[in-house]
Amino acid sequence: MRSSGCRVGRTQNLWRRDAVRYVADALLSVLLAPRCAACTRLLDRPTEGPVCAACWGSILPLTPPLCEICGDPLPSWRIATLAFARCARCRRLSRAIDRARAIGAYDGALRSIVHALKYDGRRSLARPLGILMKTRGADILAGAAIAVPVPLHPSRRRERGFNQAEDLARHVGLPVVRALRRLRRTASQAELPAAQRHGNVKDAFAVRSQGGRLLGQVVVLVDDVSTTGATLDACARALKNGGAREVRALTAARVLTQRR
Repeated sequence: MRSSGCRVGRTQNLWRRDAVRYVADALLSVLLAPRCAACTRLLDRPTEGPVCAACWGSILPLTPPLCEICGDPLPSWRIATLAFARCARCRRLSRAIDRARAIGAYDGALRSIVHALKYDGRRSLARPLGILMKTRGADILAGAAIAVPVPLHPSRRRERGFNQAEDLARHVGLPVVRALRRLRRTASQAELPAAQRHGNVKDAFAVRSQGGRLLGQVVVLVDDVSTTGATLDACARALKNGGAREVRALTAARVLTQRR
């Protein structure tokens, strides 16, 4: 009898919670008319966050064959086999990053969501983005010891008020260690052509005093977007100089150099 009563009580509590949420959604929709941060359509359920379910559902994963190093899609399985599953750029360049993955391509709803987090201060988006990173980057996270967010320069952090990479790192399921610091304020990578990005961030990062936690460890670098991978690579070199055995990278989005 007690067990049956508990079940009834839980059911009633769930019903009350759903009823309260329904009323709250209705009131917010009428009073504030909030719009989706990605598609700008009116939100049916604003209590569930600033992005609608349709936009979240439109974010497709990057599917194999992928470059084993940077995670870029490869044109075909035949090329992947012949090239040892590496894209042309990763075969040409020496990479400090051992493996990298992202939720999906930096376009559509995912691009708008990242922008809403990074530039509009919608920090509540870090949690669902981080959960997606944890799910789709499970192979990157497996066996890793810590997550290290890519740092902002102190002046840029003061301007923005937060570091989006740190917010994301808190939700990927690993202990977060701020093991890196930025030595100088560099020009925004987004404003530079690809050929200049590696030079812009060369030797721009160093290991902090808590770098002792890096010794012999597998580390996952976390950031919002990977374009050429220059920033991630510069961070990885600093981490390996500090004793990390392996450095992987996990980002919310990736700018694709080619599409299938």
